Amino acid sequence: MTFSRLRRRLGTGADGFTLIELLVVISLIMILSSVAMASYRQSVTAAKEAALKSDLFHMRDAIDQYNADKGKYPDSIQALVSEGYLRGIPKDQFTNSTDTWVTTQAEATPGSNSTSNGIYDVKSGSDMTAIDGSRYADW
Repeated sequence: MTFSRLRRRLGTGADGFTLIELLVVISLIMILSSVAMASYRQSVTAAKEAALKSDLFHMRDAIDQYNADKGKYPDSIQALVSEGYLRGIPKDQFTNSTDTWVTTQAEATPGSNSTSNGIYDVKSGSDMTAIDGSRYADW
């Protein structure tokens, strides 16, 4: 069978896709990509939250170690770095800065004359809300 006969048998229409077929395929691609993008953004936020939790844990652990070794709380986060308890001040994942950490001062101990009692807790300086609905500043 020759090519011209085969073409007559299959039809004389032009080869290719119709506009409707192309629109349906493009619509499906857009829907799938928007679902994938939403999932990607949530996974990026979850990774940042995990990093923030880890940074807070390590800084609080360093504060506790400093207190156990020296018998007092550090005056600042920078004191933890200078004394070798931390390699560096970690970057807050949601403010992208090392200067936005919010510290909580320790309460005065009975019989202490010191005006500065040091810090005993560190929190994020971000005012954003986490995936679970809590505020990062409350962690």
